[in-house]
Amino acid sequence: MSLVIMNTHFIKKLILLIATLCYLLFFASSLEVRATESLKMLFDRGLQESRDGDFLKALDTWEQFLKLSPEDAAALSNRGNVRLLLGDPEGAIVDQKRAINLLPEEIDPYMNKGIAEEVLGKWDEAVKDYELILAREPNNSLALFNLASAKGSQGDWLQAEEFFDKAANVQPGFVLARISKALANYQLKNFDQAESDLRAIIRKYPMFPDSRAALTALLWKRGLVGEAESNWIAVAGLDNRFLDRNWLEDSLRWPPDPLKDLLAFIDLER
Repeated sequence: MSLVIMNTHFIKKLILLIATLCYLLFFASSLEVRATESLKMLFDRGLQESRDGDFLKALDTWEQFLKLSPEDAAALSNRGNVRLLLGDPEGAIVDQKRAINLLPEEIDPYMNKGIAEEVLGKWDEAVKDYELILAREPNNSLALFNLASAKGSQGDWLQAEEFFDKAANVQPGFVLARISKALANYQLKNFDQAESDLRAIIRKYPMFPDSRAALTALLWKRGLVGEAESNWIAVAGLDNRFLDRNWLEDSLRWPPDPLKDLLAFIDLER
């Protein structure tokens, strides 16, 4: 989830001309300071609650903030993120669109809107958002990764592989992009490349269950059942969610062929 940091507001010093005016301006300025401090406290609290995963409280805090400052684009975008995490992608998109209208040059609301659109299966709209970001920031690794994911969801695994590769090259430590590239090659039946990439990832990042699970499926498909079973033992030890078929089908955004092979392997193991 991308969180936009609110800009700090400064109150200008006033030149006081007469005693009465001096008092009135000082009183108004003090109220403005207190209001600004109150907003900042609410904003910081909303950020912290969002980061802590306390999304119901965060939603309430963002709504309090927006009652006081209804055209704060950062708060709108942050509330949209919380709405998405609470299962309201439509509401999230409404907030991100309002943030975009207020700050059209800011890329975070486009990114957040694209993610919400992906949740709804609105792949064309998500692709447009990510492409807009990349027109401004061609080396934005998250936009490259998200565009690749959306392209894969559209069934275009050739372009998905290309954009996963770009994301991994832009940010070499982006392990999920490297795993996703290998899975795209698996789907494209580039089995040697996929196996080589997965083994390289496992050597460097042995604690990532996704790469081991992908290699398990590929080894099983290639008839290397013993090595597949050894990798699967490591997967189960690293993340037991992979043992839950429902979780795999509902939450694992893999290409269809690798997922089908992994499920077939699991059925065989049972």
